[in-house]
Amino acid sequence: MCSTGFLYDERMDVELRYLRALVAVVDAQTFTDAAIELGTSQAAVSRSVAALERALGIRILQRTTRSITPTPAGERIIEHARRVLAEIALLEHAARDEPRELKIGYAWSALGARTAALQRKWAQTHPDVSLVWVQTYAASGGLADGSADVAVVRRPFSDNRFASTPIGKEGRYAAVAAEDPLARRRFLRMADFAGHTLAVDQRTGTTTEDLWTGSARPASVRQVQGVDEWLMLISTGQAIGMSSEATAAQNPRPGVVYRLVRDAPPISVFLVYRRGDPSALVEDFTRLARDAFSPDDAAQTTQGPI
Repeated sequence: MCSTGFLYDERMDVELRYLRALVAVVDAQTFTDAAIELGTSQAAVSRSVAALERALGIRILQRTTRSITPTPAGERIIEHARRVLAEIALLEHAARDEPRELKIGYAWSALGARTAALQRKWAQTHPDVSLVWVQTYAASGGLADGSADVAVVRRPFSDNRFASTPIGKEGRYAAVAAEDPLARRRFLRMADFAGHTLAVDQRTGTTTEDLWTGSARPASVRQVQGVDEWLMLISTGQAIGMSSEATAAQNPRPGVVYRLVRDAPPISVFLVYRRGDPSALVEDFTRLARDAFSPDDAAQTTQGPI
C-alpha cells in the first residue's frame, strides 16, 4: 500500500492527462467548459475521466443532466489529483534552472495599450528572458495547467493554490455596431444599455447584469464564449457589449466602435501567480506591470486569492 492509502497495482495505467481532465471538470462543473480550459474536445475530456475511473476501478463522478458531483471516493481522488498536478508543476518549474521565458496568460486582452511599452521595458531589463503572452480562456488564466507563469485577470476567482496582487484600474468601454446610433456619441452612460441585448461571457468576461439596477437594465442577455464571438455579435448588430479599456485597445474590429461609459464602475486588474513560488522574474514583471499604471491606481500591498 502506498502512502496515499491506495493499493498500488503495476498494471494500473494512470496518465497525467486523466488527472488534468478530472480536475478541470470539477473546477468548471461542465465537460464543455473543462474542454475549453484544456484546449481540447468535450469527447476527449469525457474519455479521459472514464479512462481514469476504469484504471482506478471506482466511480469518481456522479453525472446528471444538471450537475456533476464527486462520489465520496471521488473526493479523495480529486484531492490527490490536485496534489500530483501541483507537484508536477513545481517539478517543471524547478527543472528550469535558467528560465528563458516568462509566460503571461490572459483571456480577452493583456494590458491593452500598456502592453507594448511593458514589453519594451522588459526587453531592456531582461534581455535573456523572453516575455511570452499566452491567450487562454481557462478560468485560471493558464496557471492551473501550467501554460502560464503569471495571469492577468479582471474578475474574481477563488483558488487557494494562487495568490494575487492588484496593479491598477481600468475604465469600461461600450462596444456597439458602427451603424448603431449609439456609435455617433462621444461617450455613453449605463442607462444607454436599457432596451438592448447585452453580449456576456460569464466565464472570462468582466461584465454581468448585476452592474445595472431597475429600468436601466439591458432587455436581454446573449451568452458568448470568448472575445471573437462577442465581437461577431456586436459587429453584426445582434448585441452590444461592455468591457475594459484594454479590450478596446487590443481588439479593434471593422464594424465595431468603442465608447467610454462614463458612469460605469472601474475594473480592477490583478496579476495572479502560484502561491509560495514567487520567483524573481514574477516579482520583476509585477513591478513593471504596476509601474505601467498610474501610481494612484496601483495598490502597494499583495493580497491573498481574489
